[in-house]
Amino acid sequence: MTSERGILVVISSPSGAGKTTLARRLLADFDRIEFSVSYTTRKPRPKEIDGRDYNFVDEAKFQAMVDNGEFAEHAYVHGNRYGTSRKAVEQALTGGRDVVFDVDGQGGRALVAQFPDDALMVFILPPSLDTLARRLEGRASDAPDVIQRRLAAAIKELAYHREYQHRVINDDLDRAYELLRAIYLARKNDEDANYAFAESLIAAGSNSD
Repeated sequence: MTSERGILVVISSPSGAGKTTLARRLLADFDRIEFSVSYTTRKPRPKEIDGRDYNFVDEAKFQAMVDNGEFAEHAYVHGNRYGTSRKAVEQALTGGRDVVFDVDGQGGRALVAQFPDDALMVFILPPSLDTLARRLEGRASDAPDVIQRRLAAAIKELAYHREYQHRVINDDLDRAYELLRAIYLARKNDEDANYAFAESLIAAGSNSD
């Protein structure tokens, strides 16, 4: 990997643990990061905008993209389908841009399998299952049966943390964000500043011969 290539910042968590909020704060902080807008068959929630939050498509369109091999990863999540455009990911990486992914554990596993050298994997943990339940109940857009399904899936989703490089407990949003930001900057320091420094040492050594 060269210093010009971007990285994938893969942020995952059980539904309601805060991955979307943290991902958007990271986006707001760094101009070089862009958001990976997933495709989904889910209906838009209030205030969600097509092309910004998700690319909302019907089942037929989604299946056609699967058949054409257009997704870097895709999965069923809570009865809906989600997928990440392979072409968009590769264009961003080769263009030196970093991409934030707000995906579940299935999606994270698929992304790191395809881009093992590019992925920075961060799993967001709730401080407790009681807190997670309260956060899900606070979503006025979700029906009670949906909340129960999401909560039941949370424990299974938590097991994916074992496949991630980093874990952040979201018991305080500001503190959790500072940890996420530090993890990102540490990776960028390794990828960019240290690479350039090492090359400068090599060049200096060659010139001294």
